[in-house]
Amino acid sequence: MPDTTCAIVGGGPAGMMLGLILARCGVAVTVMEKHADFLRDFRGDTVHPSTMRMLDELGLFGEFSKIGYSKVEKAEFPVDGGAVTLVDFRRLRQPHPYVAMVPQWDFLDLLADAGRSEPNFTLRMQTEVTGLLRDGEQITGVRYTGPDGDAELLADLTVACDGRTSLVRREAGLTIRDYPVPFDVWWFRLPRTEDGQYSLIPRTAPGRALIMIPRTGYFQVAYLIPKGSDGELRARGLDAFRTELAGLIPEADTTSLDSWDDVKRLDVQLNRLKRWHRDGLLCIGDAAHAMSPAGGVGINVAIQDAAAAARLLYQPLREHRVRESDLASVQRQRFLATTITQGFQRILHRQVLAPVMAGADITPPGALLNIVRRFPQLTAIPAYLVGTGVRPEHVAEPARR
Repeated sequence: MPDTTCAIVGGGPAGMMLGLILARCGVAVTVMEKHADFLRDFRGDTVHPSTMRMLDELGLFGEFSKIGYSKVEKAEFPVDGGAVTLVDFRRLRQPHPYVAMVPQWDFLDLLADAGRSEPNFTLRMQTEVTGLLRDGEQITGVRYTGPDGDAELLADLTVACDGRTSLVRREAGLTIRDYPVPFDVWWFRLPRTEDGQYSLIPRTAPGRALIMIPRTGYFQVAYLIPKGSDGELRARGLDAFRTELAGLIPEADTTSLDSWDDVKRLDVQLNRLKRWHRDGLLCIGDAAHAMSPAGGVGINVAIQDAAAAARLLYQPLREHRVRESDLASVQRQRFLATTITQGFQRILHRQVLAPVMAGADITPPGALLNIVRRFPQLTAIPAYLVGTGVRPEHVAEPARR
């Protein structure tokens, strides 16, 4: 590959959004994705109101709407045969006041197609980064392996968007701080026998909780289990697991789950880097701060990282004068929002998910339910945290259409 101005490692939501915005701002970018396509089943499917507003700014919402998606406008909790709304996205002052349920591969294909129409945008699939290039203390690019073998790519800036197990972060020697998480997630799919709706509020059983994501013909299921219990639960046998599932998901065919190989474990992490950058290198998204699935905000936070990084860096990148102080400005812009969001997730872990994993009931306190019934406008607060984010970002002006 020819040298580039910005090498982006990882073609997830953060990497693709960053690459598209920078390319439209006149920066030569190369996005490297190790897989041959975006068809990974075990990913979040939520596109949040603030992300859809960015699609408006990019002139892509019309194409996005052609994908076809379901809308989540509120989250309700069943109480005494009725339902109490705890999260109401309709109260947000956003052009699209709902969460759109879209398979992530469709969303990434949309960004990739938009990028390919830009002369400054290069996407290399089946290209896996294996190391970093250095000139003294400065990162000057990456080593990679692709369809044509091993090679090197020089870049003014390398951006790590390669997720919570980031090789780039590890190679750069950046220090991460971990926070305790009380659960892991089993991901699997079940055929649908009835229609079902996505809900932010999980279904629960003693020591378990699950969330169903409706897709065409099947449910994608996130099944929460106590941290470290994977081996013990599998040892109980598949029949016991299917029986448990049948009680929680009557609208799905649990008999189709015929092997533990169909159940994939996600090691849930909550962490963040103390420092997101080195000379010539920046980490964003999960590479900088792995988010918990609690609240379903990880994708939204990663995309906002990308928008902030593009807005703050496109000018110095165009002029080939990116300094470490420029990279530090990205961390300053996003650090407080990340810290506050993870703080709310840690509260959810302690107050809700840890007790549920220990067998407690998930029923909200009666006082909270009464307050929400009396002041329904308060449901806009959690909707804002989930749907908009603590510090919402916008697309850089030169990238708007």
